[in-house]
Amino acid sequence: MKSLCVYCGSNTGNREEYAQAARNLGRLLVTNGIGLVYGGAGRGLMGVIADEVLAAGGRVQGIIPKVLLDKEIAHPRLDELHVVNSMHERKSMMAELSDGFVALPGGFGTLEEIVEMLTWAQLGIHAKPCGLLNVGGYFDGLLAFFDHAAGELFVKPAHRSMLLVDADAEGLLTKFRQYTAPCTGKWME
Repeated sequence: MKSLCVYCGSNTGNREEYAQAARNLGRLLVTNGIGLVYGGAGRGLMGVIADEVLAAGGRVQGIIPKVLLDKEIAHPRLDELHVVNSMHERKSMMAELSDGFVALPGGFGTLEEIVEMLTWAQLGIHAKPCGLLNVGGYFDGLLAFFDHAAGELFVKPAHRSMLLVDADAEGLLTKFRQYTAPCTGKWME
């Protein structure tokens, strides 16, 4: 694994443990020689993880659409900042540059991005691991919904198992290393 895409909030949330988890993940990436690919902002959890990776001597690539360049206040010190024309182009480039996808706590955008990558994995568009760093149980409600969807037969058990979850960054990274995609696009069977 050479680079990991991290989706997370452009705010820090109301618990210090969210920022601490972003810092821990950032240090872990550098320790393991893994570069960070993310949304390019310098604030919120996005800025926290980018700052940590940079401070530890790691590589950071940000991808930001022109429309958000000023709104998100692009990080000024990244190794690379790709400015793209749309959110779709942003997500596509993030997927192309990454060997896996992790969501830290965040809002609608974070959720939309990780679920899209999980859907792409379900459809066989990629076979890269997708996971949630479930800091302080932040994603418990979402996980309950996914279990409900599987119970109602809208999500197959093999597809539900594709989403890796851990409260600890090191545990999640270990699961990423051991990951083998359970399907190759046979999502209707």
